[in-house]
Amino acid sequence: MKFVRNVALVLCMLSGGVAFADDPESVNLAKIAAANWVALADSVQFSATWDQAANPFQSAIAKPKWESALQAVRIPLGSVKSRKLKSAVFTTTLPGAPDGEYVVVQFDTQFENKATAVETVTPMKDKDGTWRVSGYFIK
Repeated sequence: MKFVRNVALVLCMLSGGVAFADDPESVNLAKIAAANWVALADSVQFSATWDQAANPFQSAIAKPKWESALQAVRIPLGSVKSRKLKSAVFTTTLPGAPDGEYVVVQFDTQFENKATAVETVTPMKDKDGTWRVSGYFIK
């Protein structure tokens, strides 16, 4: 669990250089990618979350380790009771990650066994132009 937290912190925490995207459509596509990705986690499709993740994410953690770590974090929380978009911020820099296009998406989420949580999901624009998740963190 500590390993997942460290990977998520490296990929998700913001540093200086935050800016709002000039292209609201890109931010919207990133928000959709984030919502679709957490829906996979909600439905206990942990393997699919790794399959749908960005290349840097997949390079940072092997699929079996990710599945195990996500299961260890998500299963005790229980099912999602509600999730509301809190924010979506465009940035081109994240600590420990290559420069690129990222949107840090935060959801206020209520789980069955955790009344208040903030999920941070960080999609990035891959080389093919598709937004894919590069980081995930629950606080």
